[in-house]
Amino acid sequence: MDLIAETIAAIRPLDEAAMTAARAHQDRLTKPRGALGVLEELSVRLSGLAGACPPPMPEPAAVAVFAADHGVHAQGVTPWPQEVTGQMVGNFLAGGAVVNAFARQTGADVRVIDVGVRTDLPAADGLIVRKAAHGTADMTREPAMTDGQVRAAVGTGIELARDLVADGHRCLVTGDMGIANTTASAALIAAFTGRAPENVTGYGTGVDEATRTRKIEVVRAALERAGLDERSDPLTVLAEVGGLEHAAIAGFVLGGAAARVPVVLDGVIAGAATLAAAALAPDVRGACVAGHRSAEPGHAAALQHLELRPLVDLELRLGEGTGALLALPLVQSAVRVLHEVATFDSAGVADKA
Repeated sequence: MDLIAETIAAIRPLDEAAMTAARAHQDRLTKPRGALGVLEELSVRLSGLAGACPPPMPEPAAVAVFAADHGVHAQGVTPWPQEVTGQMVGNFLAGGAVVNAFARQTGADVRVIDVGVRTDLPAADGLIVRKAAHGTADMTREPAMTDGQVRAAVGTGIELARDLVADGHRCLVTGDMGIANTTASAALIAAFTGRAPENVTGYGTGVDEATRTRKIEVVRAALERAGLDERSDPLTVLAEVGGLEHAAIAGFVLGGAAARVPVVLDGVIAGAATLAAAALAPDVRGACVAGHRSAEPGHAAALQHLELRPLVDLELRLGEGTGALLALPLVQSAVRVLHEVATFDSAGVADKA
């Protein structure tokens, strides 16, 4: 059995007995029933994921920033030069990006993975090189990746998730970097949800209306070339119109779900990748926490399709893992309640009649 098939086979549904116990425990805590709203249901789901109530605290956490380039950049979908991908990797490694600042604030470890940057980056402390290709091909002209490349990138994500959990991390956070990756994300979301390109393609890094219109045309052209729809094989969809970082994030989500640890998702790139993961293994959604809803319209479509409710909605559109890291304390707080809040009986507080 290959790594991908082995990982999918290890993913199981949420444990109903643990979820029932968590709901009952929430109802005994010294607060009105349901007073913590979404956090209560999140604690129940994380109990089901762990198969225990209370579940382990989702800490320490690690954010994996997967970086890769995109051949569709040649179609004029962004004003940013492709070299920025590699330059931002250097910024991550130097600790100067927003993801680094938010990770320091939340105590999360940062891992930076070159899964497909076009140029060969110099060796550096903290850089994990797992390059499946030097960027993707132009998806409007040919498949973005070969089957071997997409499988290698998915495998990288799975292996990193396994390694992080083996090192003691109890929460995984998705991150990404890749100039033009919102275009590939829109194509993936359109393919997996059946929505029209104009309904899932946004402004990315802040492009003007003319460039957004160009992005829509490019997404439509790629989908028509590939002949994709929601019935297509998930790995084929990834190979045709995805990015190497999308494939790696899909593997990362699969690996986290197989290890029964929560995976906090970032924005539209993570949403697109998780659609692929969920198409491969529907029960993967039990491990996923939508950290936030990005300003990209495709992200809302992806979350709706995945039936995930975002914890934060701040009109973010940065990527890197920033929105997910902002939500990380909420995820940890949901579990901490089950560990630390007294029950009516233990605190000697009268419950309502």
